Amino acid sequence: MACSHLDVLSLSPPTPAQSVYREDCTQCFDSIDDPDGLDVCLQCFNGGCTGLQTHSHLHSALRNHPLALNVRRTRKKVVKDEPPAKMTKLAIAAETESDRYDITSSVKCLSCAKELDKSDPKLAPVVDGILKANTFSRQEEVKAWEQEQTSCEHILTLQQTESRKIQSGDLGHCSKCDLKENLWLCLECGNLGCGRSQFGGVGGNSHGLAHATEANHGVAVKLGSITPEGTADVYCYQCDEERVDSDLAAHLAHWGIILSDQVKTEKSLTEMQIEQNLRWEFSMTTEDGRELQPLLGPGLTGLKNLGNSCYLASILQCLFDLPAFQARYNVPERDLPNVDDPAQDLETQLRKLADGLLSGRYSKADTDVVASEDSPEIPYQKGLAPSMLKHLIGRGHPEFSSMRQQDSFELLQHLIKLITRDQHNVQLGDPTQHFRFVMEQRLQCLSCKKVRYSSTEQDSIFIDVPLEKLPPVEGQGEAYKPVTLKQCLDNLKTQEVVELTCAGCGSKDGFMKRSLFKTFPTTLVVNARKMTVENWVPRKVDVPVIVGDEPFQLDEYLSPGHQASEELLPEEEAAAAPAFVPNEGALDGLMGMGFPRNRCEKALYATGNTDANTAMEWLFGHMEDPDIDEPLVVATAGSGDSAAADPEKIDMLVAMGFSTLQARKALKETSGDIERAIEWVFSHPDDQGDIDVGNEAGENKAPAGSAELPANFQLHSIVCHKGTSIHAGHYVAFIRKIVDTQVPKWVLFNDEKVVEAGDVEEMKKTAYVYFFNRVIST
Repeated sequence: MACSHLDVLSLSPPTPAQSVYREDCTQCFDSIDDPDGLDVCLQCFNGGCTGLQTHSHLHSALRNHPLALNVRRTRKKVVKDEPPAKMTKLAIAAETESDRYDITSSVKCLSCAKELDKSDPKLAPVVDGILKANTFSRQEEVKAWEQEQTSCEHILTLQQTESRKIQSGDLGHCSKCDLKENLWLCLECGNLGCGRSQFGGVGGNSHGLAHATEANHGVAVKLGSITPEGTADVYCYQCDEERVDSDLAAHLAHWGIILSDQVKTEKSLTEMQIEQNLRWEFSMTTEDGRELQPLLGPGLTGLKNLGNSCYLASILQCLFDLPAFQARYNVPERDLPNVDDPAQDLETQLRKLADGLLSGRYSKADTDVVASEDSPEIPYQKGLAPSMLKHLIGRGHPEFSSMRQQDSFELLQHLIKLITRDQHNVQLGDPTQHFRFVMEQRLQCLSCKKVRYSSTEQDSIFIDVPLEKLPPVEGQGEAYKPVTLKQCLDNLKTQEVVELTCAGCGSKDGFMKRSLFKTFPTTLVVNARKMTVENWVPRKVDVPVIVGDEPFQLDEYLSPGHQASEELLPEEEAAAAPAFVPNEGALDGLMGMGFPRNRCEKALYATGNTDANTAMEWLFGHMEDPDIDEPLVVATAGSGDSAAADPEKIDMLVAMGFSTLQARKALKETSGDIERAIEWVFSHPDDQGDIDVGNEAGENKAPAGSAELPANFQLHSIVCHKGTSIHAGHYVAFIRKIVDTQVPKWVLFNDEKVVEAGDVEEMKKTAYVYFFNRVIST
């Protein structure tokens, strides 16, 4: 008897715009590589597992989608008799899926429990479309390894000066020094200038950049990269990007350079980038040269690199080793809510990751890698590929939606915001609350000595790492004097003078400012700011920060609060103080990057006084504003709460297409300034305006964190970074775990590689983000 569902359903192959979840289940990490394969829904192309958790049947029952294509994949036995081809492009030419795997498929009706003929005219085109469609992860991989370069207005409108034959080859050298390599030809005037110093010992004094700045010329080509086929490194200094010049042959001929006569003599920027990324590797060997041995089991599951995604993997490993995240997301399957589209639901994807990392089901050696005398490879794990979660985290964000390397700490801040705004089970709560605490700022007038206290709630702190260069050593790069964590924390107690007019006595001598903890969190997140700014460009420096494994006290960093001997500025006079008080944590972060205080305050004011990352993006977009350095003018629209309820302003924003909740939130965050509220909404595209109604009604909210002493904290995990920029290089995580004894050991999570760490003390010195857990004294 034929399946009745096939007769009544209308089926169509997937369109290029539709996502096909053909590799792993949308609710767990069971995949097509499992013995039972994966069921792909023929109606919505959801992927559901057919094993222990039977998410395929759950999806079918919930959505009334009975038909599924079961896909199973097995690895082919391949004999490698030739070494792999040398990588010369950023777009890596990998084997196709059919080269590596055998694919078997069948169509079934889950309601009738019958297998159907997949050659049926109604089924065949849908089956063929599913098998040929780009999957979610494949789309991510393509983005990861293809660097799309385009032309720009400076190339399209290029005007070249009078032509002449420039000196090249052995005769050519930089116009400002004797360097004959790494030379860049200005296509506008023919100047030869050396490039920037590059990875791998390529010399350069940046005279090409200096010429572009002085002459306001934009486009240059690297001489040694030119090939007879017409490819070359073309760089636009005004865009500060690599570009493509479709008229390169004509532009070079203007300076007497004929493409057919050229021979490539130097590595291209792409080749150097690949070489650099491959070398930014944390040591996977012990001091005596032995390979670090892989670890397997619950809590020891690696994450596959999705292409420059190590910044994400390292943060996720640290978060899901915290008790708060495990209790929140590693919950029984029966407690999962029914979701129509699990791939697009943040809650589901976070629970999927928790199950994947903590269950141990996927922590298995990659059986496709077999060690031998000829190929002594260590069989690490394949690693889980959290493509769906990465998509949700980056959705709508200009940076995290890209495949470029990102700052892991900025990613953490962004993820905390997403989780905070997500719907939470009242009993399970928000795991990010364990990060929250209150910093108290004390201002004391230098003249009348009266004081004012204010508080801000935060979920992390920046610590400034003192920079003291060591004497140069021949043959080595710059080095900095090691500092202890306490030296960095002691900066919190350091007072500084701020220029404010006292509302009590009218003095303009300024105030002495100090910020200390008013409460402590359960987990303290610390960002070690190892940055210096050169020509407005932040550069990371490797300063060793020494942190021990033993618990330490933060009691001395607790604010004593208002003392009986201190006279407070009167309330009515305090109201005359500046209407805008910047977020101290964000302000310190921006100023630590070298931006002037006035610009920092203006950026925070314009973006709702939330965080350094959002304000920094605003700053970069307004650097050329003519009034960028003028004093901040604060709107006097009234308090944020009353302004948020102003019906006239709400109606104005709603008429522009924003929701009522967005309008209320924007007005509240910008003290009722309508223009700033509009900019705030555009700066926070993911914020749907989830205002705490209870607090608006006057309900008192308990302060975050706890002021109980002693405040003992112990290092639990760290995210380490190697590289000269936070947007390049490589991130890994080190986590203290109990593996096979009762004594905690440090475990290295290097993407899919999970091993017992080697020289942890040396690695700690490269730490960028720290997670300290509060230790309760018994």
